[in-house]
Amino acid sequence: MSSRTSPASEPVTIRRAVARDAKRLTRLVRGSGAYEGEYASLVAGYRVGPDYIEAHRTFVAVGAGEHGSRILGFYSLVLAPPELDLLFVADEAQGRGIGRLLVEHMRSEARAAGLDRVMVVSHVPAEDFYHRVGAVRVGTALANPPAVLWDRPEFEFRIPPE
Repeated sequence: MSSRTSPASEPVTIRRAVARDAKRLTRLVRGSGAYEGEYASLVAGYRVGPDYIEAHRTFVAVGAGEHGSRILGFYSLVLAPPELDLLFVADEAQGRGIGRLLVEHMRSEARAAGLDRVMVVSHVPAEDFYHRVGAVRVGTALANPPAVLWDRPEFEFRIPPE
């Protein structure tokens, strides 16, 4: 578990997700403002289940709010093949550096697992974010109707050894 302070000075802890986080992670995905309008169908029935959390390296960023701890964001790292499968930051926590903290943590986890690169297929509105956090565009994931109706940018995080 690591602890940092976000730019808004709220203490943020990154910890391994546990099965009881599943419902909150599912709500975070389904409620994401980045998936409104034409993108809503991608997350409408999406579920982050306890089985998913157990099968992958899933970590949550937790903030200590006035009503107890709350999940500000999360990511999931798949090791084979190396992929950042999910990365979400709660709408109300965006712009505070939570996504950057999660990416830094992911890079550290990937390095510890012996990975030298991690791929990510980006949601179209997240493309600028991935550029800002150091991912390199390497291609395009083509539309796959009816599930995904548009092409998506593919990025790679290069993980240098320490």
